[in-house]
Amino acid sequence: MSDRKGIFAGDDPFAITRAWMAEAQDSEPGDSNAVALATVDENGLPNLRTVLVKAIEDDAIVFFTNYESRKGREIEAQPKVAMNFHWKTLARQVRIRGTVERESPEKSDAYYRSRPLGSRIGAWASKQSRPLASRAALLAEVAKAQLAHGLNPARPDYWGGYRVLPLEFEFWAAGEFRLHDRFRWRRAGPGAPWDIQRLNP
Repeated sequence: MSDRKGIFAGDDPFAITRAWMAEAQDSEPGDSNAVALATVDENGLPNLRTVLVKAIEDDAIVFFTNYESRKGREIEAQPKVAMNFHWKTLARQVRIRGTVERESPEKSDAYYRSRPLGSRIGAWASKQSRPLASRAALLAEVAKAQLAHGLNPARPDYWGGYRVLPLEFEFWAAGEFRLHDRFRWRRAGPGAPWDIQRLNP
């Protein structure tokens, strides 16, 4: 497309997303890999929360969570999600929609081992998204998990990664007088060719 230049140039939406995230690391070092993740519940009602993306691979966007959390249960029941990266300092965002599959146990193990010990213990102690009587009750669960699992805990089988396989990217950059630049990439399925369209602001 002739007018898809500068920050929008390229033939690979994963590479463009990685490049934008890399730029954001300088201006938003604490939040550059944060993405809003939307799922739907059993009644079709949306849920939205922020998760941290750990990898943008050549064919997938990877994050990790408790499979028994609300987001995990909703993904298992309806493995389709929407994501939105927003980098305020760059005045850019990337919207993504696609299907989801679990990350391999081996890669989930590797990432789990890379986490601080407190976070690994926390994965055992927290029954994520479920009611909690008090913070004291949570800390008691942490103490129990520390005693039970020691200094080298194995990954809980209910905790691991998800791979989002995008079917749609939309790249957005703010323009003067709200005349923003938007390009939507769509494909029929993973591995299919991309159709690219410029959208009205």
